[in-house]
Amino acid sequence: MSLTKDSVAATGASRLEEVSDFRTGNDMAAIAARHVDFHLMGYYPITPSTEVCENIDEDRAAGRNRIRMVPAEGEHSAAGICYGASLGEARVINATSAQGLLYMLEQLPVQSGTRFPMVLDLSMRSISGPLDIRCDHSDMYFALNTGWIILLARGPQAVYDMNILAVRLGEHPEVRLPVIVAYDGFVTSHQKRRVRYFADAQAVRSFVGPVRSGANALDPRRPITIGAYMNDPDLVNNHYQLHLAMEKAREIYDEVVAEYSALTGRSYPAMDLYRMDDAEVGLFLLTTAAETAKDACDRLRQQGVKAGVISPNVVRPFPAELIRQACRNVKVLVVGERADSYGSGGGNLSHEVKSALKEDAANRTVVISRVFGLGGREFFLDDAEAFFRLGLDVVGGASARTFDYFGQTPGDPDASVGPGLPAIPLEAVSGRITTTLDPDTGFVQVKTPPVRQLAEIPKRIAPGHGACPGCGIFGAVDQFLKGIEGHVVLLSHTGCSEIVTSGFPYSSHRVTYVHNLFQSGAATLSGLVEVFKEKQARGEIPSDEEITFVMLSGDGGMDIGLGSALGAAVRNHGMIILEYDNQGYMNTGHQLSYSTPFAHQTNTSHIGPGERGKAFHHRDTPGIMAATGIPYVFTGVESLDADLVRKAAKAQWYAKHEGMAYGKLLIACPLNWKAEDNQGRAIVQAAVDCCFFPLYEVEKGVTRINYDPEAKGKRVPVAEWLKYMGKTRHLLRPDYEPELREIEAEIERRWVRLKARNESPLL
Repeated sequence: MSLTKDSVAATGASRLEEVSDFRTGNDMAAIAARHVDFHLMGYYPITPSTEVCENIDEDRAAGRNRIRMVPAEGEHSAAGICYGASLGEARVINATSAQGLLYMLEQLPVQSGTRFPMVLDLSMRSISGPLDIRCDHSDMYFALNTGWIILLARGPQAVYDMNILAVRLGEHPEVRLPVIVAYDGFVTSHQKRRVRYFADAQAVRSFVGPVRSGANALDPRRPITIGAYMNDPDLVNNHYQLHLAMEKAREIYDEVVAEYSALTGRSYPAMDLYRMDDAEVGLFLLTTAAETAKDACDRLRQQGVKAGVISPNVVRPFPAELIRQACRNVKVLVVGERADSYGSGGGNLSHEVKSALKEDAANRTVVISRVFGLGGREFFLDDAEAFFRLGLDVVGGASARTFDYFGQTPGDPDASVGPGLPAIPLEAVSGRITTTLDPDTGFVQVKTPPVRQLAEIPKRIAPGHGACPGCGIFGAVDQFLKGIEGHVVLLSHTGCSEIVTSGFPYSSHRVTYVHNLFQSGAATLSGLVEVFKEKQARGEIPSDEEITFVMLSGDGGMDIGLGSALGAAVRNHGMIILEYDNQGYMNTGHQLSYSTPFAHQTNTSHIGPGERGKAFHHRDTPGIMAATGIPYVFTGVESLDADLVRKAAKAQWYAKHEGMAYGKLLIACPLNWKAEDNQGRAIVQAAVDCCFFPLYEVEKGVTRINYDPEAKGKRVPVAEWLKYMGKTRHLLRPDYEPELREIEAEIERRWVRLKARNESPLL
């Protein structure tokens, strides 16, 4: 049985013991998850919500929770994992931001439409493009029409409390809807505040109660059908029931908040009203901006201005009646929104506020809408006061645009963004390498000059980028590009290589460069390749023009982007996919990816009593790509530069003449591998010499090992590779001997299989 206001009062324990602490919003989401005792978290890391899954995993490793962590290959799958778990009558949590929410968006109406509760923490962040990782509310706005309840937490304390409230609210038998707890990225998610949370997790578990019985896909004695196909009028009735559930949530929310307030003294009414009793000018703002506006309100009140602030804690269901009540005497209401509904004359909430007031025939409030704070632009006290002054001017009879942006800067009509770094002359990157097709073997033969002559080739990615000391990306990619002759178009996924080279208005690229998201990179470059061919066919581009199209992937990009890459491979576009493998999601702070080796430590595969590093072996991406039948696949490392240049030249020949080429480069990430900055080449060479990362190529289906450390007498024990990195030194301890033996056995298994393919062209 759950605690209620009456039951608490009856026991005389109106307040339960709490711990005072100093925590971030992401911290508090993880603490709430531990206290609720969720069954499962399906997740995919994305800034700035990543810390939620990191903290939950760290707690699991330390034995502080028992939440099963399931790392997905992308947010779409993470949402599916969570939905599947909820079908088993389980308590489920997830966390995401920005593009992550958009990628899982297709799944959200499925979950609400079939009425399976869960909790999703949304650390709000600007939607790309262009790419920006800081706070606005444009991601949350995409969820407004998904059928999910949406709570707004304006600080770390509210993140904790609302995660608990969300469980009670969403699981109520008359509601049964999933719930989003949204809060400001980097503001609430990362800034520490004084907070309180229950000393005993049992207090939370008593409040939320046991999982309420509903549809359960894990009871074979009661078979059910979930997500049935529906015709008219069944779908209408289904959505009507969802509507009724959302309306019921209004009532249930107030009841749950009252019970929780009896335990903690903290209350979260659906509408937070500040000095609105006699306000003539009001601001309507969400989350942290509303708290800033309260200070501006106090300042104006001291000047005799009747100012007030309206801020919802719940936007789904939308508190329309509460807005009408609050605005009956308000002359001007300024609605500030951190998102726009382009072309509609205001953001979504502006229109909903106007609609709510329109239903009150007696209301005469003038509503002015301003979009502000996009991409993390700060909202200061003076900005809040400027909003109030705008409203006061209108009260005084001045005219103002009903809708506009706030804080934008005028452009200079005489200024323009330049073309960037000067283009590389064609002759500077041509004429050094010869590639021919051997008529006897059918394979490509390559002749390269000495490496010192290749050093004369200009860098396609210029010095001056912001990579970490010792980063292996650009040394390896530059070495690869020295084997590519002529013009290049480079596309990069989101990741370290993109972030550190293209911060507007600067660029480190001396070739045409395109950025797109992980899951869309290969498809985007495919379209560019095909339109290049089509324009040549139409005579719009000279037929003798040659461009090599290269997609740069990494930082886990061949997890979330593998589906798109496989599609491009099956279509066999004339392009090169080059994956730099740094064994994790490094641009978000070192979480495990499917390229992370078994038992390695990351921020989502911790070392402790409850967890022993990554639980499964790394994915053989070159093997997967070779299985598609593309003409050329290879592996390479910077430490064997002549081999890498030769393979680049081969990849270019195949991209020009036969179709797709794919290459995987092992590169060092000293920061997240916890290694010395100057040890990158030694580490990757040790990985090659212990046969963890064998160097080979698959040309037209035939496998050839290019460097055999056994034959050269250079094979070293796996421990020789692991000793370089802080993330793996635990594997050299006696208590991790079972994991070390399993790594050795898997390396040997893959090496023996590779040698067998090398010895038999039919394999």
